[in-house]
Amino acid sequence: MPAASTSRVEAFSDGVFAIAITLLVLEIRVPEDTRHLAHGLLDLWPSYLAFGVSFLLVGLVWANHHVMFEHIRAADRPLLFLNTLLLMNVSFLPFAAAVLAAALRDGHGERTAVVLYGGTLVVGGVFFNAIWEWARRGHQLLGTSIDPAGARAVSRRFLLGPALYAAGTALGAAVPLLGLLVFAALIVFYWLPVTAR
Repeated sequence: MPAASTSRVEAFSDGVFAIAITLLVLEIRVPEDTRHLAHGLLDLWPSYLAFGVSFLLVGLVWANHHVMFEHIRAADRPLLFLNTLLLMNVSFLPFAAAVLAAALRDGHGERTAVVLYGGTLVVGGVFFNAIWEWARRGHQLLGTSIDPAGARAVSRRFLLGPALYAAGTALGAAVPLLGLLVFAALIVFYWLPVTAR
C-alpha cells in the first residue's frame, strides 16, 4: 500500500482518545448510602486519583500524538499498524486505572495494580516511539516541518518515556505510592512543549 495522507489516521485516533478518556469516569461509582454522602464521596479518593492521573496521561499522549503527526506527512501500512497498537494500549488504560483504584480502595494488591498500570504506560511508550522511529526512518514519512537533526532531538525526548515509566513501575513494585508519584511527575515533564531542537 502506498503512503497516504494522515488525515484519516488522525481522525480515527482522536476518536479513540476521546472514547478512552471518557470511559475513565465510569469507574467512579456514586455512593449508595446518601445519608452519609460526604463520607462516601471522600472514600472515593482512590477513584479520583486514578481518574485524574489517567485523564492527564491520555490527554498527554493525545497532545504529543498531535505534535508528532504535525511532522508526519504520510502514513504507510506499517505506520497504521503501529498506530493501531498504540490505540489498543490507550483503550486498555481505563481498565488498568480501574484495577488501580480498586486496589487502593481495598488496601490489597497495590503493588500488582501499580505494576499493571506502569506496565501499560511502558508498553504505550514503546508503541509511541515505534511510530516516530518508523516515520523518521530515512525521513521518508516526515514532512519539511522538521529536519533530520530536529527529528533526532525529538527521538531522544520520546525515548526517555518508556525508561522512566519502567523506573516508576519498578519503584511502585516496592512502594506503590512512590511509583504513582513518579507517574504524576512524568505527566508534568511530558506536558512541557516538544521542541525540535
